[in-house]
Amino acid sequence: MSRRCELTGIGPMVGHSVSHSNIKTKRRFLPSLKKVKLASEALGQSFSLRISNAALRTLDFKGGLDPFIVKAKDEQLSVTAQRIKRQIKAKLAEQAAA
Repeated sequence: MSRRCELTGIGPMVGHSVSHSNIKTKRRFLPSLKKVKLASEALGQSFSLRISNAALRTLDFKGGLDPFIVKAKDEQLSVTAQRIKRQIKAKLAEQAAA
């Protein structure tokens, strides 16, 4: 399983551990991921996604999964999130037409 946020696409970064004597050694900074269940209001369904803590705070700020995922770019989203986005867009279009 890759260490990548399914909504924002944030993955591992590389940098240096710097000792007191200023010796630099390579290290990886892994994202803080959590497996959470998110509810879609439009679909009336919940989805289990692996997202970063920063993305979880952003979801709270934006007002939930639906408004966040509709405005997100497809390049950032995982395959699962892209499928959810298509379902939400179709349901919203159906509700607007009715």
